[in-house]
Amino acid sequence: MLDFLFYCFLGILFTYIILLVLILMGDCDLYLQFASKFGKKPSALKGKVVWITGASSGIGECLAYELAKAGCKLCLSARREQELNRVKKQCLLHGNIKEEDILVLPLDALKFETHSSATQDVLKYFSKIDILVNNAGRSQRALFEETSLDIDREVIELNVLGVLSLTKQVLPHMLERKEGHIAVMSSIAGKLSAPSSASYTGSKHAIQGWFSTLGVEMSDRNIKVTLLCPGPVFSNLLETAFTGKAGEELKGKMESSEKRMSTARCAELCALAIANGLDEAWIALNPVLLFTYMFQYFPNLSRVGSKRMGLKMLKKIREGKV
Repeated sequence: MLDFLFYCFLGILFTYIILLVLILMGDCDLYLQFASKFGKKPSALKGKVVWITGASSGIGECLAYELAKAGCKLCLSARREQELNRVKKQCLLHGNIKEEDILVLPLDALKFETHSSATQDVLKYFSKIDILVNNAGRSQRALFEETSLDIDREVIELNVLGVLSLTKQVLPHMLERKEGHIAVMSSIAGKLSAPSSASYTGSKHAIQGWFSTLGVEMSDRNIKVTLLCPGPVFSNLLETAFTGKAGEELKGKMESSEKRMSTARCAELCALAIANGLDEAWIALNPVLLFTYMFQYFPNLSRVGSKRMGLKMLKKIREGKV
């Protein structure tokens, strides 16, 4: 009996060691690692109509390129029409689609009253929406005590209510067709506590709550919900980030020496997560990925450890400077 228990212990210990090595060597969670090796490729989405918001730059732009290469039909939305046309041109140059397969549809996520007509414009052009990728949003940098309530309201309206508004316009169409897929750009910040970004972190926790609930509600109605959770990624995110004061932008710059994932790699992993219909995908380099696992499975211990590390160290990790 003792021998049996000993070998069981060794087997469990060996399994945990293998999983830890995979986490430390990876740039995404174990489910997504498995899907990238043995699951569907983005080409499985060929012919699908995908509406991407926030498609004029950053992860949204690179995701458009990934899906164009996969042969998806695209609706590209953001406020800046000129930038959307630039992205469209690149999709046509490097993608596996024709000009009529891309619709440029300028959209302001904060103008909720336009979301219904925008949805009808997409349906009129493509006759259907297979996948909605809610990617529009802005980050925020300021201590809790320095952040005005106006900023909290603005962040929530853009990062949460804007996403909910558009989803509530598209969802009835998917329910009528009895199929669909809603992908939402959340963040690793929605899984743990990101210092000096309370408004942004709170908005992403809200996204996690709303859309994980939607995923459960839609589980027997053939509508998938995927929460995409990137960690530090090279993009223009800091340039337009909110601060603690209304009407102010951070105008921050990322340095090439920072430990961040490339935008292209992040988009590639997002496309894989969507193609495989994953409920949630963590996309980050270490140590952020390991921290996410710690906060998920050992929350109290992780919070104690975070407090001991101190605010300065946590901010360095969040900004890819460790």
